[in-house]
Amino acid sequence: MIKTVETEIGGRAITLETGKMAKQASGSVVVSSGDAKVLVTVVAETKSKDMGFLPLTIEYQERMYAAGRIPGSYFRREIGRPSEKEVLTCRLIDRPLRPLFPDGYSCETQLIATVFSADADYDPDVLAMNGASTALLLSDIPFEEPVGSARVAYVDEQFVLNPSKKQLEKAEINLVVAGTRNAVVMVEGRAEEMPEDKVLEAIFFAHAAIQPLIDMQLKLREEAGKAKREVAAPVVDTELQAKVEAAATAGMDEVVTIADKMARADRYSRLKEEVLAQLDPEGEQAGAISDLLSSYKKKIMRDRIVNKGLRLDGRSFEDVRPISCEVGILPRAHGSALFTRGETQALVICTLGSERDEQHLEGLGGDVYRRFMLHYNFPPFCVGEVRRLSGPSRRDIGHGTLARRGIEAVLPEGDSFPYTLRVVSEVLESNGSSSMATVCGGSLALMDAGVPVQAPVSGVAMGLIKEDDKVVVLTDILGDEDHLGDMDFKVVGTSNGITGLQMDIKIDGVDRDIMSRALAQANKGRNHILDKMQEALSSPRAVVSEHAPKYVTIKIHPDKIRDIIGPGGKVIREMTAEFESKIDVEDDGTIKIFSNSNESANALVKRIEEITAVPEVGKIYEGEVRTIKDFGAFVQILPGTDGMVHISELAHERVKKVTDILKEGDVIKVKVIDIDNRGRIRLSRKAVLAEGEE
Repeated sequence: MIKTVETEIGGRAITLETGKMAKQASGSVVVSSGDAKVLVTVVAETKSKDMGFLPLTIEYQERMYAAGRIPGSYFRREIGRPSEKEVLTCRLIDRPLRPLFPDGYSCETQLIATVFSADADYDPDVLAMNGASTALLLSDIPFEEPVGSARVAYVDEQFVLNPSKKQLEKAEINLVVAGTRNAVVMVEGRAEEMPEDKVLEAIFFAHAAIQPLIDMQLKLREEAGKAKREVAAPVVDTELQAKVEAAATAGMDEVVTIADKMARADRYSRLKEEVLAQLDPEGEQAGAISDLLSSYKKKIMRDRIVNKGLRLDGRSFEDVRPISCEVGILPRAHGSALFTRGETQALVICTLGSERDEQHLEGLGGDVYRRFMLHYNFPPFCVGEVRRLSGPSRRDIGHGTLARRGIEAVLPEGDSFPYTLRVVSEVLESNGSSSMATVCGGSLALMDAGVPVQAPVSGVAMGLIKEDDKVVVLTDILGDEDHLGDMDFKVVGTSNGITGLQMDIKIDGVDRDIMSRALAQANKGRNHILDKMQEALSSPRAVVSEHAPKYVTIKIHPDKIRDIIGPGGKVIREMTAEFESKIDVEDDGTIKIFSNSNESANALVKRIEEITAVPEVGKIYEGEVRTIKDFGAFVQILPGTDGMVHISELAHERVKKVTDILKEGDVIKVKVIDIDNRGRIRLSRKAVLAEGEE
């Protein structure tokens, strides 16, 4: 039976419909708003798989037919690997849902969101997020807490829900917020150097607005929801637990006091071997003992932080790890920086290119060209692991996008600095906050390359430990503090305000007070890091690197564009090869030149000026005699431009034959004495001789 519910948010109607499509899925719903329709389905296996983590897979698919387009790939179909936009939306869906599954649930679960119809003015990603929560609620999967999601923008000093693409173009804040009835569970987005209180206001403005979406999901579940599966709560063997803790107490007290990551991991590994040898020499309960030991480590670490005020590396809650910054360490790179914070290190490189190097992205909204790219690489050696190398993971894409959004706010406009920018972060060591190291290193690399950024940008990752009514906010979290803690809240910005943020949690949510504390503490950490960065490089280089392409802009008359291009592009191809340069010609006559050296750029400009020059009456030119007639000679004074020297204008004396004075191929100086209304040019050699005599 088809069931439909509807509500309104931000002036737009949103409809949930179930029972019509994909009825064999465990749960399915079609989310509609305007012209957009997204089908979200979820299916779960009936048997549990003890994998040590929740086996949840999220897929988001944008079909090009949804926007009335045919894919531009060779095969004219959506390629197997998801696009960057699809990967980022998968992460948006996954992060708020994963913490809300009950302990003990371990059935393999797959959620797929497919965009069937796209609205030209609105992104369907938030619809998919709401559909994912609804599909889970309708299914027999033990997911009980609805999650509402909304996009909020700050436009013309007002908060706007479900902003259109035009509104987003001038938005000072653009956030996606997901929350339950009582708390925020996920935040991601960008801002234009906005103060903390304004960002906080935007988050909770969105949280208040998603309540009708939660009501709508609950109403549909009442009408069409399935009975939930029974999930047995994990049973802890208290007797074995007591034995593990007793055997590990002394060793664990040592583990949680070792500041060095690798030394701590090594001591923990040896402790595990000691406990297993003592309690289970036959290896019959190795898995259970390992899990209990891991839980004991988490309990001890959290207790030390909450009740004793002691972090793993001995810092206070607000301290940032020691920072080291170096710039210009790669001789051939256009800009480079090595940023080290504690045991996290990123080598970040900036490369400048021409407009032809822009990234071309194909999506439902049409083709997009991106002039700033930031790519994040996380090789296995940075955490002391052996792992097969492959393409960028979803995590790599997500971290790179977060860093890109945070830096984008301070980049110069294309009109004033027309280079295409690519920043690559090579994470060389990681013990937490590698994405924030990428932000800091990326800012320094851009400045080292001579990019006139408005201000330096830094980033810091905030953590949270919450035990009952005790709450501790941690600045610049370690990897273990992230893994064993309750929140990872990354904040990016300048000294003037926030430019990007991303929050993930592992508990039911965080309230306004906790988030306000985290933002205030992040502000102090961010500015401390900026001070350290400015010690290495306080402002952008005055000029771009000598190895960077040189950029020159000149303007010609639009009628001369055909002369620059030449028949079939012959002229521009020859100049590109001869001067080893890139030449971009725009319809208004603007020519942009990117060359490897100033000498090549200047020579190319001179050549273009010669090709496009317009003869002037009274000006003397040096030209080649191309054709001789009885009445005079035709001389090429500019590329593609000939004039005629009448026999009477060859010399002061009477000339009987033109060939008495000239022959084809001679190079002579002539003066333009007239250009008629048909563009015919009259030249005089006699006038040049007269000027020479004077």
